[in-house]
Amino acid sequence: MAKTALTLEAQRGRARQVFERLRAAYPDLRCTLDFNGPLELLIATILAAQCTDARVNIVTKNLFRKYRKPADYVNAPIEELQEDIRPCGFYRSKARSIVNTCAKLIDRFDGVVPGTIEELLSLDGVGRKTANVILGECFGMQGIIVDTHCTRINRRLGFTKHADPVKIERDLMKVWPEDHWTLFSHAMVFHGRAVCTARAPRCSQCPVADLCPFPSSKEGKRIAK
Repeated sequence: MAKTALTLEAQRGRARQVFERLRAAYPDLRCTLDFNGPLELLIATILAAQCTDARVNIVTKNLFRKYRKPADYVNAPIEELQEDIRPCGFYRSKARSIVNTCAKLIDRFDGVVPGTIEELLSLDGVGRKTANVILGECFGMQGIIVDTHCTRINRRLGFTKHADPVKIERDLMKVWPEDHWTLFSHAMVFHGRAVCTARAPRCSQCPVADLCPFPSSKEGKRIAK
């Protein structure tokens, strides 16, 4: 017998329950990139593409002492910048993105990181995920940060069926509590790393297992054993 789809209001109620439980399970919810101010977060998020936050934090500890404003990145020899960020991987393309982005900050925004999503998306190496991180952390604007953890967990929870980040963001905007979009996004990262992993989710240890349809699926039962 086919299951009855939950109403939008019921989905919203379930989403808020998920958030409250995850917030209790991970009381230290936060952005795990180290930064002081929008420029440092912008650079850190560019470096974090296909790299762990932990490794980025190691690199930026010295990087942010050496490069303090957009002009510092623009004026540095590109080979030197590449070496400074090499441990983050894809250092040539990331160095180009950083230099081009900082040049645009100088030319278009008086050297200041802008505070709207449209302006942020005009910068090299900045997609909606990066823009929402910056808006949420530095400008007090709630945003949904769709990364691999967010995608995986919300597909399992049944809050979205999509794989496209823009479509996922739209789906989650309908059901997640709007006053906690940013913190909910951080909860996805913490939970995805600790419990709801890609290959072997620990469903028996999950604080929201009873709210999640994934363990009741054939695949979920097999993995949870």
